[in-house]
Amino acid sequence: MFYSIKELVEQAELDYQGNVAALMIATEYELTGRKKEEVLRLMTRNLEVMKASVELGLDERKSHSGLTGGDAIKLQRYMDSGRSLSDYTVLTAAKNAMAVNEHNAKMGVVCATPTAGSAGCLPAVLTSAIEKLNLTHEQQLDFLLAAGAFGLVIANNASISGAEGGCQAEVGSASAMSAAALVLAAGGSPYQASQAICFVIKNMLGLICDPVAGLVEVPCVKRNAMGASFAFIAADMALAGIESKIPVDEVIDAMYQVGSSMPSAFRETAEGGLATTPTGLTLSKEIFGQ
Repeated sequence: MFYSIKELVEQAELDYQGNVAALMIATEYELTGRKKEEVLRLMTRNLEVMKASVELGLDERKSHSGLTGGDAIKLQRYMDSGRSLSDYTVLTAAKNAMAVNEHNAKMGVVCATPTAGSAGCLPAVLTSAIEKLNLTHEQQLDFLLAAGAFGLVIANNASISGAEGGCQAEVGSASAMSAAALVLAAGGSPYQASQAICFVIKNMLGLICDPVAGLVEVPCVKRNAMGASFAFIAADMALAGIESKIPVDEVIDAMYQVGSSMPSAFRETAEGGLATTPTGLTLSKEIFGQ
């Protein structure tokens, strides 16, 4: 069992030849008694749900509230036009992240990674990485297990809840988990994966949770897209050998401190930020009446 990213990295290197997924399987057995076969079976089901949510989210249907829907397919069409400015892999991740969260807003089944509100980041980064890196089924499961290992530490030492720590704790954590798993999938080391976590969280510190009308739609859908994009940039920085001056566990501690200090208006209450702009308030009235 590991209680910090430092311990995770050390145990993976010393006992599992750098295989974080293998360490996570052993940890799952220690915590729940589930053997490897059962863990892989359950993770395969998660993988199937993630892939389905990407595909099913690529349509023009609107959510029940009417706030979201159709943006993922708009980005797909823009990419197909050949006029896009950003890298195809990163744009694919952004598009897939929006697809998942639009599917969630339409009451579709998603895999909370780590929450429903941030469910787009990890599937988006993974599906984009599958195409970029030609990941096998086993490597895809390793991606998810590795992300879970890093997410376990973040959840235990900070938070993955927008109600507790703002959106930095939801999309920030999801993006950080994705970045770490992406580094490993690309052949990086556990230490480099830990640095990718630093880069994501350091640049999402203070991100508030301010859902318009209290619904996990605006700005959540597009924040997932940006979180998926962050994961790729952070992974590339880490793979380039760039290191954070602040150790990863201190970065996670800082996220907890920032979240604890954040006013309740910015922690999923819809009492501040975008939720209380004139347009945000008008949209809330239109959806729920007065």
